[in-house]
Amino acid sequence: MNSLVFAVLALGGMALLAGVALAIATRVFHVEGNPVAEQIDHLLPQTQCGQCGYPGCTPYANAVADGSADVNHCVPGGERTMRAIADLMGVEPKAVEEAAAEPMVAFIREDECIGCTLCIKACPVDAIIGAPKHYHTVIADHCTGCNLCLEPCPVDCIDMLIKPELLEHWSWPLPDTERARTGLKRRSQHAQAA
Repeated sequence: MNSLVFAVLALGGMALLAGVALAIATRVFHVEGNPVAEQIDHLLPQTQCGQCGYPGCTPYANAVADGSADVNHCVPGGERTMRAIADLMGVEPKAVEEAAAEPMVAFIREDECIGCTLCIKACPVDAIIGAPKHYHTVIADHCTGCNLCLEPCPVDCIDMLIKPELLEHWSWPLPDTERARTGLKRRSQHAQAA
C-alpha cells in the first residue's frame, strides 16, 4: 500500500513540476501577435487560394500590416474587402489588382469522375464532397471559384462555370458617385425652381 501512495505522490509531483515549467516557458517565450494583421485577416475571405501571391490569407494579412504588400491583392474579396482594409490601414484605396470577373463555381462531371479525392484535398474551403472511388460533387454555395481543384484532377472532369446570381444574393449596384452628385444637384435645382 505504501508503494502505491508513493507512486501516486511521485506522479503528482512530476505533473506539478511539468506544469510549473510550462507556465515559466509560456511567459519567457511568449510572442506577441500583430493586432492589425489579425484585424486584416478577419476581413479577408479565408479562401487560402494564393491569388494574392501569398500561400494564404494570414501571410497576406501580415504582409499588408508590415507594409510589404498593397491592400489590393485579394481578388476573391474584391473591392469591398480592399476598401475595408484600406480604411483600417488609413491608406488610399486602389483598384483591385485583377479585373473584376464573373463569379465562378466549380462543376464536376460526375460520370467522368474516378473518385481519386485529389480535388477534395486541394479545396481550401471544403466545398467538394465525396468518398474514395465514388463520385464527387461541389457545394456551389461554398465554392469560391479559386480554381485550385482544376490542376490536381487527373481526368480533367472539373469545369469552372459562371455562378448564377440567385435572388437572395442579389443587391442593388452602388451608384457612380459623380453621377449621383450630379443627379442630386439637378433634383435640388428643379425643386428650387418649382
